[in-house]
Amino acid sequence: MNLKAFCATVFLLPALAVDAQDTTDLLQQISPQQPEQELVYNAYKSSRVIMSQSLEMLRPGVLDFRILHRFGRVNQGIKELFGLDDASIRLGFDYGVSNNLTVGIGRGSYRKELDGFVKWRALQQATGLRPVPFSLVLVGGSTIVTAPWSTPNPKFKFGHRVGYFAQVLAGRKFSEALTIQVMPTFLHRNLVETQRDKNGLFAAGVGGRAKLSKRTSVNVDYYYITNRNSGRGLHNPLSIGIDVETGGHVFQMHVTNAIGMNERVFLTETTNSWGKGDIQFGFNISRAFQVKKKALK
Repeated sequence: MNLKAFCATVFLLPALAVDAQDTTDLLQQISPQQPEQELVYNAYKSSRVIMSQSLEMLRPGVLDFRILHRFGRVNQGIKELFGLDDASIRLGFDYGVSNNLTVGIGRGSYRKELDGFVKWRALQQATGLRPVPFSLVLVGGSTIVTAPWSTPNPKFKFGHRVGYFAQVLAGRKFSEALTIQVMPTFLHRNLVETQRDKNGLFAAGVGGRAKLSKRTSVNVDYYYITNRNSGRGLHNPLSIGIDVETGGHVFQMHVTNAIGMNERVFLTETTNSWGKGDIQFGFNISRAFQVKKKALK
């Protein structure tokens, strides 16, 4: 290499480097880098809509102590203090086993019923280069009536006290302000009220959340039972509530026509009618505790 060529190379290299840098910056502006996948959280403020399970899961090691309290019918009038003299309650403990697995147990005063469930998230909504358009959660559970039989029968066995349910939750957080989910549900009871009642019931549920502010939202859930006994005067359960987040608590006030607070009861024993004013005021309180330390990364 002669002297002229060497000098030309020395002077051209910085210019080429600057040009390459400018080209790289321009390409990044045209197509900014996106994360491969970013999971979507906080579809709801808690793991329940009102009566129903929500798309939201408990974090690993979190124990959620839940108090569900429901008063009597408002249209009972002043003699019953518009239902406040009458009440039923359910106490429950839900636990986050992993990011995608939650289990729970509870005890309700109505029929002194025990219940339990397992909740598994198969898909989680995500954005990015590999988006997932919706979340998919599977729920299965069982209920056991422990109250004495109203009409004792020597043929009644322990198995007659048991019911089972299976549910699919499919939903999407459309924005920070709106989440909607559908909830096809199957319920089986080993013992039914009359011969016309079906042991197996199918229900189509829908639930959702509309955000009002950083700490409040309006929640709704509703079920249409497809094959119930029309002669018993049963109605589809509808609940409307307001969630308020206060630190580690989620407090929810709601009105509903559903009597019970687990799937067996509100799908099969909702005799109240919104049209007749048979609504009940209630509240749910959720308090989460981190009982297992988070794993260090």
